[in-house]
Amino acid sequence: MENSPTTLGSKGLINKHEFLRVIIQCLYSLGYKKSASCLEIESGVRYKSIEFDLLESQILSGDWDDCIDTLNKIKDVKDDTRSSVLFLVFKQCFLEFLNRGDDSLALSVLQKRVPTLHMSNETVHKLAYNILALKEMELGKLDEDVISELRKRLVMELGKQLPPPIVLPERRLEHLVETSVTAQIDSCIYHNSQDAVLLYEDHCCGRDQIPTETVQILTEHSNEVWFIQFSNNGEYLASSSSDCTAIIWKVMDNDKLTMKHVLRSHQNPVSFVAWSPDDTKLLTCGNLEVLKLWDVETGTCKHTFGDHGFTVSSCAWFPDSKRIVCGSSDPGKGICMWDCDGNEMKAWRGMRMPKVLDLAVTSDGENLISIFSDKEIRILNLRTNAEQVIFEEHSITSLSVSIDSKFFIVNLNGQEIHLRDVAGKWAKPLKYTGHKQNKYVIRSCFGGINSMFIASGSENTQVKSLLFMFS
Repeated sequence: MENSPTTLGSKGLINKHEFLRVIIQCLYSLGYKKSASCLEIESGVRYKSIEFDLLESQILSGDWDDCIDTLNKIKDVKDDTRSSVLFLVFKQCFLEFLNRGDDSLALSVLQKRVPTLHMSNETVHKLAYNILALKEMELGKLDEDVISELRKRLVMELGKQLPPPIVLPERRLEHLVETSVTAQIDSCIYHNSQDAVLLYEDHCCGRDQIPTETVQILTEHSNEVWFIQFSNNGEYLASSSSDCTAIIWKVMDNDKLTMKHVLRSHQNPVSFVAWSPDDTKLLTCGNLEVLKLWDVETGTCKHTFGDHGFTVSSCAWFPDSKRIVCGSSDPGKGICMWDCDGNEMKAWRGMRMPKVLDLAVTSDGENLISIFSDKEIRILNLRTNAEQVIFEEHSITSLSVSIDSKFFIVNLNGQEIHLRDVAGKWAKPLKYTGHKQNKYVIRSCFGGINSMFIASGSENTQVKSLLFMFS
């Protein structure tokens, strides 16, 4: 086509030849071979480069000398990549020579060809040992179909290792589109949907993605509600109250909540609840009291923890739904890990350990994060026992961890919420303000798809802030 532009797009950033190649590759990968072939003919653009087309032909026909020569002539290939693909070719040569009884040629490949690649002696010895071991097993000669299949696999392996533009990465167009869609989602400040993103227009969510309307008021508690938490599968809601009860609510098909169980056994207000990862069990924390384990289906109390001088302040589950960890509000009592029958499995104690105010186990089970009355945050890696200690200027009241285990937030009496990374790579936290917190414990939390925003209550009784985090 005469005077055809070589670039596409309003900014001229897309090379037309490359664009056509990835389209043709996509058509082949989707099974539209005739359409792909027609586009190759009409555009004059080949999906496979001349070099790779030649390599494929030489490998499938067993023309090893020409194949090796072609690989050595290809430009812009790093030495280690060239050595790696040549080694694969020599390996196939070695196997085929042995298979047809040309032991001298096979030995020549091993003694003369392979050493030029400067591979480790271990790699060379492993190659010889593995193939000779196969021969000694006397499985007989490999038939032509097996050899043909091995050659096809070699072509595929070279396709994975040789760089562009000799070979296109697999499903390149899909990757480019997916990267673009992901970037649009990441830049969408209100994104809160699991629906597929349409390709027909640029993605952008409105504020209506964030819930702002009251749809139901639950009045069964007779006093203040101190904490609520949905189950992991979204089928239940648990609420705790200063009326000394907790309630399990069932989410109906119309998204309305109906009461399933009232949990009565605590002598003090219930300050906190925690769902097991499999949603079959629920923990309830009595304020300066004990911890109770409940069966979600029956609403019966299965066990009481902390009735021997261990006053529970906080609790969390491990990913296996079989172990729990609890913090004590008594100085020196520390943190205990129990199984569901109340057997102590591990403990972190010390005479100088301050009150544990809140704690959490990351969903991957890697880290135990705790906050203390002396304004400390401690992150304990449960696998390595390495510990990070972070000091805050103001008293810390609560803790919440993101669903992907990468971030956590703490509420401070200084009327700030601090967002930190679990890995400890950030020099400073991200800080959020706007809510009021002086007298009460406010448990801000992550919300939305992939924990994309932070939700917080406020003591002014009028504001519930939605504070968005950076993706």
